[in-house]
Amino acid sequence: MESNGSGADALATRRVEVVIVTGLSGAGRGTAARVLEDLGWYVLDNLPPEMIERMIELGVSADPPIRQLALVMDVRSRFFTGNLSAVADQLRAAGVRTRILFLEASDDVLIRRFGFARRRHPLQSESADGTLSAGIAAERSRLDSVKTAADLVIDTTALSVHQLHRKLEEAYGGGAPAALQVTIQSFGFKYGVPLDADMVLDLRFLPNPHWVPQLREHTGQDAVVSEYVLSRPGAQDYLRTCRHLIDLTTDGYRQEGKRYMTVAVGCTGGKHRSVAVAEALGEALGEAGDEVGVVRVVHRDLGRE
Repeated sequence: MESNGSGADALATRRVEVVIVTGLSGAGRGTAARVLEDLGWYVLDNLPPEMIERMIELGVSADPPIRQLALVMDVRSRFFTGNLSAVADQLRAAGVRTRILFLEASDDVLIRRFGFARRRHPLQSESADGTLSAGIAAERSRLDSVKTAADLVIDTTALSVHQLHRKLEEAYGGGAPAALQVTIQSFGFKYGVPLDADMVLDLRFLPNPHWVPQLREHTGQDAVVSEYVLSRPGAQDYLRTCRHLIDLTTDGYRQEGKRYMTVAVGCTGGKHRSVAVAEALGEALGEAGDEVGVVRVVHRDLGRE
């Protein structure tokens, strides 16, 4: 790969990072790709080597530019018809910070994983006896030089998905864990509970402003309704309890490597009580800063009535 652009283009190229994700089939390439995507990397699967330079050029000129590119390559890729380390060296010579991640696991674990997935090994049909063990052995032999060229080798034999997530976060997360993104979503039970909710809060125990004539046409975003809802007996205790519960849950999510959480706050129609409490909860969590993460508040059914 040769840079023939302007000085500004060359400078932009030097700011690009590439990680080539490869290794044994069944060792966790797909999981690694998902983790890198969560960490902000732009992930491509089995991109032809001759397209890499073009992809980097497109990435640095995009708005916003792509600065972190992960290329997932398996044994069937054209990368393995040549020298993988030579491709990486070309990228480095062009000023692109390039690393090779190699994932491996023991034979018995790989056999067990293929059994769970009920799929064939990509080299199984090419092996002498057509067995899974022979396919794994053939792949190990073919990838031996690739493993030698790798900057980081991770053995996933004894790792859980969450342990692998943490290792990758340490290596490719820029030194800091990715922020947990918490969505507080109000909704109306009569329209159905959000299918993607991780936690559901039910505000129907509070008096309904719908039955107060001067409040009926307002929403939970209006101060008059918010003050009414949050001043009802038990409302503040419930809000504090929910905040504590969310704090406990987000701590656990971080430990498990999860990066997204949706808290659904419901009332009958999604107009008054749920909206007021969702706004108050979002404000309280937002004030916590890094203790919680990125917080946004959305109202699914507001205006639907």
